[in-house]
Amino acid sequence: MEPRIGIIVCGFTQDRQFVTNPYIQSVRYAKGVPLVLPVVRSDRLLDEYTDLCDGFLFCGGGDITPLLFGEEPCRGNGKTDVTVDLFQIRLMKKVLQACKPVFAICRGMQILSVACGGTIWQDISLIPGKTLDHMQQSAARSEVSHRIRTEKGSLLRKYIGSNLFVNSFHHQAVNIPGKNIRVSACAQDGTIEAIEVKNHPFAVGVQWHPECMYRTSPEMRGLFHEFVFHSLIKSGDPGHTSL
Repeated sequence: MEPRIGIIVCGFTQDRQFVTNPYIQSVRYAKGVPLVLPVVRSDRLLDEYTDLCDGFLFCGGGDITPLLFGEEPCRGNGKTDVTVDLFQIRLMKKVLQACKPVFAICRGMQILSVACGGTIWQDISLIPGKTLDHMQQSAARSEVSHRIRTEKGSLLRKYIGSNLFVNSFHHQAVNIPGKNIRVSACAQDGTIEAIEVKNHPFAVGVQWHPECMYRTSPEMRGLFHEFVFHSLIKSGDPGHTSL
């Protein structure tokens, strides 16, 4: 049986909740069953979401309300939606407590860190020193923008190697990682590009967008397959071996 992957909605556009198609496609191509999880204001339903799915994909989206990580708005902070923020943070905490696999992308990586008590740079221009332009203007979102280097001993190095070129569509970044979170990759300017939760079988956050590179990058396909495989293990299906 294929594992059920809960894909958390990116947010609202007018009165519609949405998830962009590449997230759904990447989960399906990796042999997961994609289930889109909408924003709800019910603890009971959050518990049901957590029980229902074998793994959880937290997607990209807008900025996080600064008060939720102990700050007031700074110059460069973008549009926020506290309803979406609280839903995602609460669900992330429940999923981590249940020790279920998490793959967190872009904003999702920041939600992972904030849910564990971390902070966010509200705009990359606020980071001291010289930084790269992390908001690429390429014709296709699958094109690469800059290089990252993974940390020794990290899950990410095991999955994608020591160096990799990635795409880049963000103006915020993890500042102080949350409790029990280790940094697993950085850009050449020192910006945190990936994190993972210590002593968790698979709770990985990446700042780039691997779903947009799925067709062009074997490393990105490998990341999704590892995520879905760990979700398969969590589902308790005994009829499968490692991918």
